[in-house]
Amino acid sequence: MSVYYYEPFYNFDRLLDAFGSRPIGQQLTAPNDPTTSVFRPKMDLHEDMAKNSVTATFELPGLKKEDVQIDVHDGRLTISGEVKTSSEHEEEGYAVRERKYGKFSRMLRLPQGVKEEEIKASFENGLLTVTFPKAAPETAPKKITIS
Repeated sequence: MSVYYYEPFYNFDRLLDAFGSRPIGQQLTAPNDPTTSVFRPKMDLHEDMAKNSVTATFELPGLKKEDVQIDVHDGRLTISGEVKTSSEHEEEGYAVRERKYGKFSRMLRLPQGVKEEEIKASFENGLLTVTFPKAAPETAPKKITIS
């Protein structure tokens, strides 16, 4: 069984996001429409067989650890937070605005048997690293001979 639940429509969503990044005048939606500026952190998932652990690394550029929440509930690890709009310039006057702003959330199903207190997280240089031990491998079923 895979450690990670694959989201089959993720690439489809990225394709739709590409339509939202057309040059001005060719937009399919209004330029200030918040639905076109969804921020979804990129994730790498690494399974270390020697240490029997899994490490998920999330790319969160420009955020501080105070801006990110990590929750575990019903066997799901949820990373959430908010990328706030830059206040260095006024809202008017942008010709191009490609950086994404707004609330985000990313969910990862944990393998059965992972204890919440064994999950470790660190944040450095815009990278959130969450490590948790894999559940003990299932033992093969024991065969019983009929007498």
